[in-house]
Amino acid sequence: MANDFVRACAVGEVPAGEAIGVQVNGEPVAVVHTEDDQFFAIRDVCSHAEVPLSEGDVEGCTIECWLHGSQFDLRTGKPTGLPATEAVPTYETRISDGDVYVAVQTATQEPVK
Repeated sequence: MANDFVRACAVGEVPAGEAIGVQVNGEPVAVVHTEDDQFFAIRDVCSHAEVPLSEGDVEGCTIECWLHGSQFDLRTGKPTGLPATEAVPTYETRISDGDVYVAVQTATQEPVK
């Protein structure tokens, strides 16, 4: 396992179609397990209201903020539904030996167009 990946949680801790909030190297991260068995990691802070995204609903590759309904693409962090207009950083994930690993220092944030 590469040095930049840190264990975030066990695969079994995140039911399909849900997210959990964890700390990875001091950063708040939402680990998301989609219904089609993919894992994503996104900063666990809504760019609109600064509340945990991990408490929101997951549908496909989208997570919705529970407070005002902002939606974010789990692959890019880009907002796909208002009121959010700023992207949220996403992190590369790897699965190994039943655990989810996240590389927070390699966060990507695509510019919003």
